[in-house]
Amino acid sequence: MTTNVLYEDTLPGGRHWSLLMRKGHVLRLTDLNGGANVGMLFYNPSMPLERINIPDTLKCQHTFKLTAGHCIYSDMGRIFCSITEDSLGWHDAVGGTCNRALVERKWGKRTFQDYRNDYYRNGMDSFLINLAKYGLGKKDLAANLNLFSKIVTDSEGNLSFVENYSTAGSQIALRFEMDTLVIMHTCPHPMNTASEYPLAPIKYQIEPAATVQDDDLCMNSRPENRRGFMNNTLFNLGCGDHCHDH
Repeated sequence: MTTNVLYEDTLPGGRHWSLLMRKGHVLRLTDLNGGANVGMLFYNPSMPLERINIPDTLKCQHTFKLTAGHCIYSDMGRIFCSITEDSLGWHDAVGGTCNRALVERKWGKRTFQDYRNDYYRNGMDSFLINLAKYGLGKKDLAANLNLFSKIVTDSEGNLSFVENYSTAGSQIALRFEMDTLVIMHTCPHPMNTASEYPLAPIKYQIEPAATVQDDDLCMNSRPENRRGFMNNTLFNLGCGDHCHDH
């Protein structure tokens, strides 16, 4: 773990944020108090039509969960980021995000007019607010990640939320393989069973990434990942999509 932190801040629970992560940098997220959920979307800032593709991310790596060694794919077959470190071993990529109706049904209604900054935010509106800052909207939404949350299935395929999964100090490190617009929120997971609206803060840190070596875990964990890194190389050289369309 590097101590060369270039920038860090805390995102309180039930809030949202966005930032541009540059290639060759790590975004380290830490669950400060336990019980965090970080909803995330990724976009190519130079071509926002390119965005996170959860189905391809899961199927090309033959997994239902995300953890160290996995890569997060775009819908162009490129890799936004690689998970280089993970203290939990499981992050959700199928649960989606909460919306206003779900939050009101589970935890009641708290509006900005009545509660100011302590009103109850939801994941869908949080994504849309941040997307609007970049000229994007509803048509640009995609399936999202839920870092620090775990969803399991039974023998019949029913999904259930694992309570108290992430503990204080849990971390995940995302190494960005291309410039990426990161949209994130700390609103509750839509399947969270808490009786009160969860307010779990996270710390995020930006660090320089070490140079990717030939024996890199993420690049070599699946043959598909090595091809994804090759697609990134072509893109970063300015070749674009035409270089690998055959």
